[in-house]
Amino acid sequence: MRFGITILPEYRWKDAAPRWRRAEELGFDHAWTYDHLTWSGLQDAPWYGTTPTLTAAALATSTVRLGSFVISPNFRHPLALTRDILAIDDVSGGRFLCGLGSGGGIDTTIQGGDELTPRQKVDRFAEFVALLDTLLTTDGVDFKGEYFETRNGRTLPGCVQQPRVPFVMAANGPRSLRLAVRYGAGWVTTGKKSPDFGTWFATVTDLSRRMDDVLGGRPFDRYLALDSARYSLSSVDAFEDVVGRAADLGFTDVITHWPRADGVYSGSVDVLETVAAEVIPRWR
Repeated sequence: MRFGITILPEYRWKDAAPRWRRAEELGFDHAWTYDHLTWSGLQDAPWYGTTPTLTAAALATSTVRLGSFVISPNFRHPLALTRDILAIDDVSGGRFLCGLGSGGGIDTTIQGGDELTPRQKVDRFAEFVALLDTLLTTDGVDFKGEYFETRNGRTLPGCVQQPRVPFVMAANGPRSLRLAVRYGAGWVTTGKKSPDFGTWFATVTDLSRRMDDVLGGRPFDRYLALDSARYSLSSVDAFEDVVGRAADLGFTDVITHWPRADGVYSGSVDVLETVAAEVIPRWR
């Protein structure tokens, strides 16, 4: 089992940098930040850009992998995004994990326009991922689709990680799961929303079995975001319990959140430190 932690992009860098460095010191395999313009429940709170944050994190660390959780087509064009990916991959020395998803939440309409139907979102995401894949592996791309267009899209010098950075793709529906397997190096899920932990984990179990069917026994990295129904770092026992459940379903990676002082993911850094020192080593 590999372990990741998400640090929300809400801190001034003088306060954020020690968290990223400490995540590496604690032995986390990957560290992530959200890619949103704003986030439900924190619209009135400070919020910083994802790609500058990950670039700064790359300079503040040396070994931990760095991930976007998750980039969507809501406010990204694949060609402009390619330039950001190339920069983060280069600055980090090939440590970037490109988390991708179809997009939801406030970002869907914050820049205006009508909200897409679920089917349209998947259509757009399929086009987005296919074009991004092409741009990261080909220089000089001409493409015209329903949602995106490039005219001689130049993408030199290419990724440090070859043939391109790994995609870790969020998926819950049948078509998205197939897209994840086609283009991804891994699949990430938060499960389906539920305030009840048992109900939430039942959705995770169902999704994992659906992925089993798509994979047909092939190995594939699977990332579970642990904190959708109950904050995994609410106690050491809670963390070990959900990690064990994830392992039983075949997840290769789990992701928690850095404790916040209040509100969502509120918790104690002491619990985080104990988990890193005592629990995580037992699962490696």
